[in-house]
Amino acid sequence: MKTLLYATDYSKNSVSALQLAFNLSQALGTRLVITHTFNFPTVLGVEGQDDRPILEGNPFKIHRAQLEKFCTEHLGNKWDDPKIQLEPVQNSSVIKGIISKAEEYHAQLIVVGTKGASGLEEMILGSTTKKLIEKAPCPVITISRDVLPRNLDTMVYATDFEEEDIHAIQKLSEIAKPLKAKIKIVHISSSQEYAGDLSMEWFKDMLNSKVDYPDIEFELLFSEDVFETLRIYLGVVNADMVVMLEKEKKGFLKKWFHRDLVKKMEDYGEIILMSFNEHNHKTLFF
Repeated sequence: MKTLLYATDYSKNSVSALQLAFNLSQALGTRLVITHTFNFPTVLGVEGQDDRPILEGNPFKIHRAQLEKFCTEHLGNKWDDPKIQLEPVQNSSVIKGIISKAEEYHAQLIVVGTKGASGLEEMILGSTTKKLIEKAPCPVITISRDVLPRNLDTMVYATDFEEEDIHAIQKLSEIAKPLKAKIKIVHISSSQEYAGDLSMEWFKDMLNSKVDYPDIEFELLFSEDVFETLRIYLGVVNADMVVMLEKEKKGFLKKWFHRDLVKKMEDYGEIILMSFNEHNHKTLFF
């Protein structure tokens, strides 16, 4: 069965992510695995020992009960479904705990909140989110507590016309199809990049030969401020989610275009972000 994995730290900051994960799993018809990593939480991506007293009783039962309480509080009785599984995991690293469950269930997607609780209970914040995106075996969707769950009707994919983008868009279309979502592919170029139009036509031809999805539109914009222009564009088209591919390339400018833009979008936090990386962009099969 196809699987969507949601990871929580029980904080208010992860509630929107839970609701989004639930709605998305229902729309896609997938199993939803809900997990929490306990024992030695990671704070800002730094591994450290948890010095809190060990709870009496079976810790897996304790955390499964906490997950039940969390789901009931924020989903009501809707979560009591055979396709929803509660799977706490014990690991000294939050990232490794999430990834271990993703690998165990062959998850096609991971959904997390972008901010967690304070102190040692902090889970997904800043560099931890970035590490998850870089290391996860599948794409990661992040959403902050300030963003209300919504229908993913309009998805914006930011591209720089690389072949890896073709594969990522192909997999994105697998999600967009059952959701009947529109995919808008946008490239933001500096005014000095005169080959933008030619690159766009080459990219369109290659994409059309590999991706069979009718509701795709292309947009070529010129600006010296990529992030600000993308932010404005997302508002203009009323985007529900922005999609990017995190990758390491030999080309210095292309490498930093991607890494800097993905990180700025993570920090911006006012829109749902879906991140592929170059190691997992071929793993979605809905």
